[in-house]
Amino acid sequence: MSLPQSHTLTKEERLCGKTTVSALISSGKWGATPHLRFCWSAGHETGLNRLMVSVPKKFFKRAVKRNLLKRRMREAYRLQKELLGATGIDLLLAYSHPEIADFATLYAEVADILGRITRSVDSTTPSFAGSTGESPSV
Repeated sequence: MSLPQSHTLTKEERLCGKTTVSALISSGKWGATPHLRFCWSAGHETGLNRLMVSVPKKFFKRAVKRNLLKRRMREAYRLQKELLGATGIDLLLAYSHPEIADFATLYAEVADILGRITRSVDSTTPSFAGSTGESPSV
């Protein structure tokens, strides 16, 4: 019997440190949704997916608004992190819209981002089940 998936975001799952963040930004793959930009990279050896959230002061001068958006993005990721099938992925979510989005919008966009990353990782990972490239005959 397996334990249910925990919907927590532990300290080990938070991406921090100047060297890891700069490595992610320089060598990661970038994408965007209407309210978010994201950068991700696969292949670190910790076995955990790590997240970093950013809301620039350029759009929101008040820290209260920036913190609200960061809480919403972290919560949307925390509730859906099992959609990210692979492990060892670093993810940066950066808010890039001048207006505050509600939680439902951010939830849907984070789900889209996690789906895109999962499809990209699955397409680059070789499959060993059908090594001949033929479908099994019935």
